[in-house]
Amino acid sequence: MPFKLNINGRPATVDVAADMPLLWVIRDVLNLRGTKYGCGMGLCGACTVHIGGRAVRSCQTPVSAAAGAKITTIEGLSPDGSHPVQVAWAEFDVPQCGYCQAGQMMSAAALLAKTPKPSDQDIDSAMNGNICRCGTYLRIRQAIHKAASLATSHPRHAAQAVHSNTGSGQE
Repeated sequence: MPFKLNINGRPATVDVAADMPLLWVIRDVLNLRGTKYGCGMGLCGACTVHIGGRAVRSCQTPVSAAAGAKITTIEGLSPDGSHPVQVAWAEFDVPQCGYCQAGQMMSAAALLAKTPKPSDQDIDSAMNGNICRCGTYLRIRQAIHKAASLATSHPRHAAQAVHSNTGSGQE
């Protein structure tokens, strides 16, 4: 069955089963490989993408539930790596093995879009369920605080990265 999607600000039509997980549509049909498969049960967060600006686990989201919505993957967070989360992640050298980091960054970006100046408790709550086997949680928290600071000091740039149709594809 054909589904019309808006992935990273670009239209795409996919002809797949309605219950196919969005993760497999993103990775195998659309060939966007940044979103990772982790557990397949929505428990680890490696597959996190945004649907309508909200962080969701794409391994548990059927493509039919995402049809017509704005979907943002890690590739669409910003076209040039300038999203405040991406900048902060690089500054704090957050990734170790890097496998979980796309999901971590997508959850962090969704948090900052909703809560521009998060407390440690806000961060812990939003990032709960994003598992990092390498244990980079403290660097993740530092990077989220830094990203919040960057977004606040450059609000126009941050707003463009978060809401641009050519960048994130979310509103």
